[in-house]
Amino acid sequence: MDAEAKYLRSLQAIRERARIVGDAAQAGNLSHFDLHEDRMDDVADFVTSIIKRDYGPDKFDTIPPHGRWQHFEVGNVPRIAKLLQDWKTYGSDDLEVTRRLIDLFFVSVLLDAGAGDHWRYVEPGHHRTYERSEGIAVASLHMFNSMAFAADKGRKSPVVDGEGLEQLQNDALAKGFQVSDSNPMLGISSRADLLRKLGKSLLAHSGIFGKEGRPGNIVDYMIKSASSSKTLDILVFWDTLQTLLIPIWPSDRTTINGQPIGDAWPLSTLQKQTKSSNPTAKLSESIQPFHKLTQWLTYSLTVPFQRILRLQWTNLSSLTALPEYRNGGLFVDMGVLSLKPESLDRGLKHPTSGGNVDSKLPVFEAGDDVIVEWRALTLVLIDKLYGMVLKRMDGVQLSMAQLLEAGTWKSGREVAAQTRPRTKSSPIIIESDGTVF
Repeated sequence: MDAEAKYLRSLQAIRERARIVGDAAQAGNLSHFDLHEDRMDDVADFVTSIIKRDYGPDKFDTIPPHGRWQHFEVGNVPRIAKLLQDWKTYGSDDLEVTRRLIDLFFVSVLLDAGAGDHWRYVEPGHHRTYERSEGIAVASLHMFNSMAFAADKGRKSPVVDGEGLEQLQNDALAKGFQVSDSNPMLGISSRADLLRKLGKSLLAHSGIFGKEGRPGNIVDYMIKSASSSKTLDILVFWDTLQTLLIPIWPSDRTTINGQPIGDAWPLSTLQKQTKSSNPTAKLSESIQPFHKLTQWLTYSLTVPFQRILRLQWTNLSSLTALPEYRNGGLFVDMGVLSLKPESLDRGLKHPTSGGNVDSKLPVFEAGDDVIVEWRALTLVLIDKLYGMVLKRMDGVQLSMAQLLEAGTWKSGREVAAQTRPRTKSSPIIIESDGTVF
């Protein structure tokens, strides 16, 4: 593999490039945003208050890592616990239970780009209504249980396999997610296409996922590759997931020397910073990688290994914050970041701006330079916020995954609900194709 492409697919590159954007922010050299760092204390106070409200004074050790598991428990319904009980009742051992959870989490996370402000899911049997990430989680769980992602629809126990994913039709996904003219979801065809490509890639990597292309077979692969019987390496896991997932992303994404690099985008701020220090800098040096869905998947998949198999992970700190609209919206809504007038004006002139019922909000495409800069700044600011929150936690230690779960993501959602109560939308609207956010 080309060395530049390999670097831009790495976790290391995400933080290293974002730090260059952070330096530009400190120097007032951003392309689209102004940084108001004096507001960071307010953000740290608010995020800390949310964590202490929900887990204080003596339940901080129960904060789960940021991951898909808890989304399945929305409405205080123990859906995963029931699955585990059923599977074990019918003779599944811990290895098979973990494989099935990986199967479920894999498709559920990859479907978990933003659903939009209007989509809702009414759960069969319970008749409760859910939206956004939790709604997608519950919908994907019901599809999983109905064998929607398996080639053999008559199986007694649900699995995901490559052939089943390759055969998935747009209409089947739309039906499973209750999508209609009156209940629209962003990018339903793009999501279905992503899963079809996932099926093809799973089947192409039979050495890891078996001849059936089952995501859960990564459990066996990781255990065999472990340096000890109780410890797995997140960097090995990351490289394995990237090998599988890079081929499935839309073909119009950024490439380096003809090689796709996934969720990574050119950024003018990086280009200006690198050119100022090195006039002969390569184009690849102006690209900011994020790999958000792959990181979200990585965070989510580590949990079954820990909870079911009691295995631990090394190099977890290599994972970054997730540069998506809840984490990024927190800093915009609380005044740490503000769009420069010319960028704001351009976003407000977007054809769909003004369609939000709360207020007129700027709108940009997912690959727009504004959005790429916003996402890079989100990484920088959460890294800084992490240290600020820990100083306010009276000696309680939190992992980045716990900060994302109990702190920034939840805080971003709550501020959005306070500011835009009818839609709870992001302060900056991203036109998503269903495969990024």
